[in-house]
Amino acid sequence: MAFNKEQFIEDLKAMSVLELKEVVEAIEETFGVSAQPVAVAGGAAAGGAAAEEKSEFDVILVSAGAAKLAVIKEVRGITGLGLKEAKELVEAGGKAVKEGVSKDEAEALKAQLEGAGATVELK
Repeated sequence: MAFNKEQFIEDLKAMSVLELKEVVEAIEETFGVSAQPVAVAGGAAAGGAAAEEKSEFDVILVSAGAAKLAVIKEVRGITGLGLKEAKELVEAGGKAVKEGVSKDEAEALKAQLEGAGATVELK
């Protein structure tokens, strides 16, 4: 009796899910193979990094620059802090003005603070 591929496929189509599972297990045991998908190490790492785009940013005030008063006013407007708290934040440097904001909002805040003379970075 010769092997008939079309008949084999038709027989598989007629099987229930449980029967197909048993066939797969029998093939795995008989031939020492696994039906699990094989991950490609190089491609998966590169794809994972590209797919994992950052969605929340922290706006970090690195330094106030020469126009410290203007930067303090901007920080007060952005954060709602009092004059003393805003001044301390600006003078400390390297502190977050806003945390967990969207990319668009972070870019807008960065532009606003840089317009007042500050040096800002997004993390």
